[in-house]
Amino acid sequence: MSLGFAVYQSPVGTLRIIADETGLKRIELFEEDWVKFLEENPDLQEDTALCQEAVRQLDEYFSGQRRDFDLPLSVEGTEFRRKVWDALLRIPYGEVRSYADVAETIGNPKAVRAVGQANRANQLPIIIPCHRVIGKGGSLTGYAGSNTPIKQQLLELEGRKMKEEAPHKVML
Repeated sequence: MSLGFAVYQSPVGTLRIIADETGLKRIELFEEDWVKFLEENPDLQEDTALCQEAVRQLDEYFSGQRRDFDLPLSVEGTEFRRKVWDALLRIPYGEVRSYADVAETIGNPKAVRAVGQANRANQLPIIIPCHRVIGKGGSLTGYAGSNTPIKQQLLELEGRKMKEEAPHKVML
């Protein structure tokens, strides 16, 4: 399997975009994750056409010109995680859902914790908009581990003015 990558300097930090022959595979938000990925995949090719298209679309997203991404995806995960990620893709730009809402959407209302774990395992943040999932009371809970400032930046970019410490109505 041949992997390509591109580096994109975004408003939320340096993103490393990785693709295979099928589609977009990963977006690494953090340097330590990128270093680990490079150690495991030393034969990456720089600047594949798909990675450059992802950079172009991300640039449009961050400049407010794009609300949805039109990129082939190559995600790996269990059937449950794929259901969760598919549900995330259906959350409209500028709206949020709670973890409980997502669990309900996939037909498994008791799976709130598992939805949170699937959200955390999302390898394509921003593209698969896990930042649009918040705590039931409106709190900004974990994003890429505990990096809620990025989550807040993305939600504010999409027009949601949110403060981590204040509860907010969840838009349905």
